[in-house]
Amino acid sequence: MITGIEIASVEDLAGGAPFGEVGAYERVIGLARGEVDPKAAANKGIALIDKAPLNARGRVEYATDFYILRPKDPSKGKGRILYEVNNRGRKMLIGSICDGPQGMNDPKTVADLGNGFPLRLGFTVVWSGWDPDAPRANLGLGLTAPTVALEQRVSDEFVSGTRGGLLEVFKLSYEMARQDGARLTVRERQADPPQDVAWTALDARTIKLADGKPKPGFLYEFAYQGTKPKVQGLGFAATRDFVSFLRHDERGRAATGGPITHALAFGISQAGRYLRHHISEGFNRDEQGRRVFDGIQTHVAGVGRLFFNVPFSQPARTNTQHEDHGAPEAWFPFSTATLEDPISKKKDALFRGDGSDPRLIETNTSTEYWQKGASLLTTDPLGKTDVTLPENSRAYMIAGTQHGARAGATTDAGPNVNPRNPHNPMPALRALMVALDDWVVKGTAPPQTRVPSLRDGTLVEADKTGFPAIPGAAVVKVTNKVDGYRTLVAKVDADGNEVAGVRLPDIAVPLATYTGWNEYKPPYPKGEIADRDGSYFAFTADKIARLYPDAATYLAKVQAAVDQLKKDRFLLQEDADRYLEKARKWPSSTATA
Repeated sequence: MITGIEIASVEDLAGGAPFGEVGAYERVIGLARGEVDPKAAANKGIALIDKAPLNARGRVEYATDFYILRPKDPSKGKGRILYEVNNRGRKMLIGSICDGPQGMNDPKTVADLGNGFPLRLGFTVVWSGWDPDAPRANLGLGLTAPTVALEQRVSDEFVSGTRGGLLEVFKLSYEMARQDGARLTVRERQADPPQDVAWTALDARTIKLADGKPKPGFLYEFAYQGTKPKVQGLGFAATRDFVSFLRHDERGRAATGGPITHALAFGISQAGRYLRHHISEGFNRDEQGRRVFDGIQTHVAGVGRLFFNVPFSQPARTNTQHEDHGAPEAWFPFSTATLEDPISKKKDALFRGDGSDPRLIETNTSTEYWQKGASLLTTDPLGKTDVTLPENSRAYMIAGTQHGARAGATTDAGPNVNPRNPHNPMPALRALMVALDDWVVKGTAPPQTRVPSLRDGTLVEADKTGFPAIPGAAVVKVTNKVDGYRTLVAKVDADGNEVAGVRLPDIAVPLATYTGWNEYKPPYPKGEIADRDGSYFAFTADKIARLYPDAATYLAKVQAAVDQLKKDRFLLQEDADRYLEKARKWPSSTATA
């Protein structure tokens, strides 16, 4: 439960600029303090809670940062929360749904907020901390949680140049209790035998190679005796308690500015996996038995959850074909449908079926089918049959898109063989956010699940997609396996574009081939799937001329695609207008939204 909030500042957002009919917004920054009863049934599942220090009331205390954007006039807003789970302390909503600047953790101007989409809809937008180790620089959102006197063998993995830039030192997840017995190894690929590497400690949380710098793309693993873990699972309780407090406690109005009737949640990548974990662990029910989030929208979570709420967890890690094989992420159950695990013979679902389940929309890109087992959302665990999701669950694949896709992405290849995929899925996500809100508040069901399927032959093995020969292209024909289960990907057409899922205009009326996979180039390990990048292969001028003899033909095809997407509720009018505006400028523009 939240025991109190401390509001550090309330300021006009963007100098009082209006966001559509909702008008001006305010920016509220503060700290919420809470405590949990370790003996209560709702909290017993928190790892290490039984070892945490107690206050005078026999409770375990925590504190969480919060950041809120609220309508200045509450009567003009929806009176509904849009809670974004932060990703490693970062606000992702602005650089994704809002098509705004990347890394914007403290918006102050109109430009900082991109298109201002959730504000124009009237949401009270809320962020709070859940990860005790999330960086708090630049108003990063973190959680203050107690540490426990405990030691355990810990393994950290480090890869230079793939996710976090080139590394010169290795920052450990936990304090090293002692150097005796610690071991650093390196290998090029997971299947290679690890080789010992000399190292030196800079302090109890930092080591470096004794000689030279890490090789880009190689896997460095440091095994050591870790100590002083935090009670990280309190992050689930903190989210649960804070959102419940804002909804039901009169004191919460000091932060929201007015009453709250419903709460939706949104999370990208790690944050999406957090929300799947939040549901499965029972934290969508508060301590009074009330549902926390009425609706949840996850994006690019695949079938994953987090390496979290276990002793010495590492929630920042994420498993792909090349990296982090030792980080638990995908385990049964995968789907919201109740299915039998062929390994344990246990029947289970991500949903709990106890009245706490939200209305859930899960969107994934092509990449999650190749790297994150997303096909298991809608098939049995052995990938033999399609399954029907519960009525309160939907799944969508945004075709021809890579994991980190957003507005303004470029085709720069980076460490990869092929140019990166610039396709922007956010128009579909905006439409589905509106659909989720209508589903929760009005009971209007969203579009039916739209993914590749076995029944229509659009869900296939990775080496049977039908991908065409493209000169100079590195073509991936394997997936990141989920051990013991069968993962499948989408079939493609003669151009190499996926035939199933939500096909936005750039895929339905293509000027290029867009994929969810790529490969590393030297000095990175040859043949390994490039983290979560896709590929882009522009059509030749001759091919484009055959497909679209003139601008009118191209525009007519885009118009038809836009009209169908609007009818199916995968595209809002404002985004439809943008696609058509760009199409009218073709061929002088790339016509990419």
